[in-house]
Formats: sequence, C-alpha cells, structure tokens
Amino acid sequence: MGVFKHQYFKIALITNIVFMLGLGFGRVLSFFMDGNPTFGYQFGTFAEIFLGFYGVWVFKNLK
Repeated sequence: MGVFKHQYFKIALITNIVFMLGLGFGRVLSFFMDGNPTFGYQFGTFAEIFLGFYGVWVFKNLK
C-alpha cells in the first residue's frame, strides 16, 4: 500500500526498517550464540541489515 498511496509510505517504511533490522540483528546474535552458520544464512543476514539501513537512509532523505 505504501508504494501506491503516498499517505501510507512513511508507516510502511518504518515497519520495514523495524522488521528488517530486527531480523538482521537477531541473526547476528545467533551467530555469537550458535556459531558460524551456512553461507545462505550469512547472506540473508547481510541482506536484511542492508535493507534495514537502506530504509533508514530513505526515511532520512524524505521531504
């Protein structure tokens, strides 16, 4: 909805930031507790953290 309706964009972006950074940092915590995971898990972690911080950057540059 945030893509099609401008009034929903900000809340959709905030939701995405919280969700992606929550997943990413949860996986990083799992790295320390459970040891080194498979490549796919590592790639997913990097992608989630990247998308979370990209959302922060987009939110910061909103007019």
